[in-house]
Amino acid sequence: MTNAGENFKSRITAYVVACWILAAFGGLMFGYDIGISGGVTGMDDFLIKFFPKVHKRKLHAKENNYCKYDDQLLQLFTSSLYLAALVASFGASKACSKLGRKPTILMASAFFIAGAALSASAEHKWMLILGRILFGIGVGFGNEAVPVFLTEIAPVQHRGAVNILFQLFVTIGILIANLVNYGTSTMHPNGWRASLGLAAVPAVILFVGSLVITETPASLVERGKEADGKAALKKIRGVDDVDAEYEQIKIASETARQAQKPFRNLMKKASMPPLIIAIVMQVFQQFTGINAVMFYAPVLFQTVGFKADASLLSAVITGLVNVSSTFVSIYTVDKLGRRKLLLQACVQMFISQMAIGGILLFHLGETGTLNKNLGIVVVVLVCTFVMSFAWSWGPLGWLVPSETFPLETRTAGFAFAVSSNMLFTFLIAQVFLSMLCHMRAYIFFFFSAWILVMGLFVVFLLPETKGVPIDLMVERVWKQHPVWKRFFSNDPRSYEMA
Repeated sequence: MTNAGENFKSRITAYVVACWILAAFGGLMFGYDIGISGGVTGMDDFLIKFFPKVHKRKLHAKENNYCKYDDQLLQLFTSSLYLAALVASFGASKACSKLGRKPTILMASAFFIAGAALSASAEHKWMLILGRILFGIGVGFGNEAVPVFLTEIAPVQHRGAVNILFQLFVTIGILIANLVNYGTSTMHPNGWRASLGLAAVPAVILFVGSLVITETPASLVERGKEADGKAALKKIRGVDDVDAEYEQIKIASETARQAQKPFRNLMKKASMPPLIIAIVMQVFQQFTGINAVMFYAPVLFQTVGFKADASLLSAVITGLVNVSSTFVSIYTVDKLGRRKLLLQACVQMFISQMAIGGILLFHLGETGTLNKNLGIVVVVLVCTFVMSFAWSWGPLGWLVPSETFPLETRTAGFAFAVSSNMLFTFLIAQVFLSMLCHMRAYIFFFFSAWILVMGLFVVFLLPETKGVPIDLMVERVWKQHPVWKRFFSNDPRSYEMA
């Protein structure tokens, strides 16, 4: 292998920046949905219409702080989206390979628009759940196609920062959703309809964007459109001299074409390192406890004694921290590398979760509230937790899997990453409120233990991928790693099907 990867010529043009930003609206769709769910499930009008039992329990004079929202159907409202996304991600992988990244992004936006329309007009529980499933298919398609798209069109020296635009837009989506919930919580009785219906706005922008953006050169060449692939590469690099990079894409595409069955290929020994890393990164991303905190931030803050609108305001504050901290990752990921950010965050998240757990354990009983000063301390600790997640496991959970697979298994491998994320997001969403009810403050110690495991995983098993051209990962990263190199024979065709 040559070192040509470091010498690829490129200029950042207005068009390629527009492609990055428009595609990243797929992240905003996902983030808006994460943020909107917790707020809507806390709205009385919504609960009275669809979950009257939960509403009665919420109003009960001596309500149990940890159990008032524990309802399997209410949790299914939030988590059905993730099951749908899990299943959809495998269809999205096929679409990405056969049709391209661009049409897959278009399909994602179309499903999401349909989900927003059905959810906003829901009169019955089944309409609500079906709307969530359509949202879920949109998320499955978007989360499969957008990170791969961003990784493939980014110049190698900016790949980390460009890919993190996806997570930045996720955080912006969460923040916008929190602001929308804050505004609609006083719009009786249909504030929840406005919250759910406005999900169509980022989806419409993504739909229009998917008509404007280019297809990735790797996808075009892989599907036999070599002239179009070279033209697309010139367009996104802003220079005519793209021969070195184009040749590398052609070599990767030729290998990909010979490997006709990407999912079967993923089961080969040489595919195990990136597959294990991709799945484990996504599982760990959920076991930081982040979605538990973000989904139910309004509920969590009500539990520690903030009133309904104050708790939504607290969620807006954490949303602002989430967005601003993601910029830290964009700025540092291609300078410091992936491992340093992940390890620093493990320390900060561990301390934050342990402290939250300790305060709730000793100062919050089943009834009553925290005193105001301790309530503020909990909000600050949630912010330090969100901050460290936002510059590490949040963006890098998507970046690392999207950059470590060779082209022949990239969409299939990333489908496993997306589906793992959705499966564990579903599990956490479905059981978090029940765990909160039964484990009480100990739930934060549960997540802290996982964060400790994650730190050890990074130290011993996660290779550094900063500055390595995407199609040279096998040679430069996997074959050099003390643990993973034993998965590779010296045969350069070790990825191909016999």
